[in-house]
Amino acid sequence: MSRCPSTTLPISRFPLASLTVTLAAPLVTCAALGVAAASFAVSAPALAQDQPAVSGPAASVPLAASAGLVDSPADAAGSAASGTVLRPDESALGGAAGSLVSASDAGATQAANNGFDARQNVLNRRTEENNYQYAVDEHNCYSKFFVNYCLDKARDRMRVVQADIRKEQLALNSEERTQRAQQRDQQAALQRAQDEANAPQRAANEAGNQQAFEEKQRQHQLDQAQRNAEAPQRAANEQAYQQKLQQHALDQAQRGISTPQAAANQQAYDQKQANFQTQLEQAREQGAQKAQERIEKQQSYERKQETAAQHKQDVETRQKQAADKAQQKQQEQLQQQQQLEQQKQQQQQQ
Repeated sequence: MSRCPSTTLPISRFPLASLTVTLAAPLVTCAALGVAAASFAVSAPALAQDQPAVSGPAASVPLAASAGLVDSPADAAGSAASGTVLRPDESALGGAAGSLVSASDAGATQAANNGFDARQNVLNRRTEENNYQYAVDEHNCYSKFFVNYCLDKARDRMRVVQADIRKEQLALNSEERTQRAQQRDQQAALQRAQDEANAPQRAANEAGNQQAFEEKQRQHQLDQAQRNAEAPQRAANEQAYQQKLQQHALDQAQRGISTPQAAANQQAYDQKQANFQTQLEQAREQGAQKAQERIEKQQSYERKQETAAQHKQDVETRQKQAADKAQQKQQEQLQQQQQLEQQKQQQQQQ
């Protein structure tokens, strides 16, 4: 007696996100097929005017191919010859949507990119569905008698679908490479045209730069010639300066100030200046320290004032509490006296 195989897969075998995507995939596919069917219904009358009347299964080939529901005319012809019903392929929805976009270059490029993205999403969804279905089949195989045979069959089915997806993926990658090559060629052509249009301006700019460079070179040569002409004057000025230094040394010698004495005087002057700067820095530091002390004293005074105010408030609060307690105690004493008098009166009456 064999047990009934389980038809449900435990949720713990797969991530929740992939299961949600897999469950939501049929709804997305149905919605996409509805859009493709609507676009096919709109374009059908126009296509019927251009296509000749054909009866039989081949009549659906041009319309299906023009609507983007098959991969190529050869595939459509093969489907018509075999008598099979054309099924809208999810991978062609991006091409059908891209054929309805405007014919401008930017619009066409954006539409092509959107079509590639949509087809890539469909392939990714089909891959996830194939993996999930294989996992379900593998889970169900362990409840059957011929486990290995069932696993081989499930693996073969998975590989067939995987090969089909791989074939469509390669075709999509080839189309993307072709599209990108065309875009690069168009951009290169636009760049060449722009370079050709800007060539006169670049030539004018280069001529202006060359003229400015030559002008700077001429000015440099003039400056160099002027410096060479002024070299004797500079030499004479240097000689006059040396003579002045010598005359100054002679004047100091005549006044009785020798060179060591002059050096000592200069050193003493420098020492006085250094001492003055030191005293100035010390005075600044003391001023800053005193200012900081004044700030701290001010803050301490304010804290003392706050403490005194708080202490005064606490004393007043305690005095008020003591007065209230004394008044309450006096009232209690009066009440006790009244009670004693009442008791005395009652005893006298008795």
